[in-house]
Amino acid sequence: MTTATLETPLDQRHWSPLKQRQQATWASGDYAVLGVTLQIVGESLAEAADIRAGERVLDVAAGNGNATLAAARRFARVTSTDYVPKLLERGAARAQAEGLQIDFRLADAEALPFADASFDAALSTFGVMFVADPAAAAAELRRVVRPGGRIGLACWTPAGFIGEVLGLVGKHLPPPAGASSPLAWGTESRLVELFGPVAADMRSQRREFVFRYLTPEHWLQVFRDFYGPVHKAFAALDGAAGERLAQDILALLRRRNRGGDGALVIPAEYLETVITRS
Repeated sequence: MTTATLETPLDQRHWSPLKQRQQATWASGDYAVLGVTLQIVGESLAEAADIRAGERVLDVAAGNGNATLAAARRFARVTSTDYVPKLLERGAARAQAEGLQIDFRLADAEALPFADASFDAALSTFGVMFVADPAAAAAELRRVVRPGGRIGLACWTPAGFIGEVLGLVGKHLPPPAGASSPLAWGTESRLVELFGPVAADMRSQRREFVFRYLTPEHWLQVFRDFYGPVHKAFAALDGAAGERLAQDILALLRRRNRGGDGALVIPAEYLETVITRS
């Protein structure tokens, strides 16, 4: 099998300054470097959403394609979308290596270029939670999934490890005015607000992804170089301010580490949710 790549140009003329800033954040660094380490989350979500052979599946804010590949490995017909071309290219390279047939499309999660009820399921792992307009993105997910179809989400929780990391970043570099916390997607109450009106069923469970790195310094270097929100924060801070952020993150890493002196092992809580459309 071959990989089909289809890109549709994005109309950015009406993007808000906040969305432009967020797109630039995720285009910075190289999320794919650490994204591949999260593959197990995509596999878990595909199982939770009961992805079946032949189904039409959409991966929204797909990054380098963890949920995309998981669904395609189950012989679904997958469309993978993101608004960062470089990340789609990384996903396409992974699909090519496995001989998977997947459509890759540039797409804005808040204005998906698909007809109503086009998909049996839509998935997103740590992606759609970072949109500028959560209500618009949720409305699009509801729109493109058929009645009886499923929406599967994996989102970092506020109290989990990544929630703490993002909290530290926000302490040193406050988010722009009007930005909502992406971590709200990691709470059942917010998902009820976003999806409750069309949910025939909604089931959530808290799971853990375990970060495994050599040392706290190794984790920090990888995230500083490649993870958009951390990468952009350090780029915006001067030497002394950047060093204070680094020390705070290292202190968090050492406090959370359960690997002892031999390695860095940190569980990170996330919320896995499957919503069945009414």
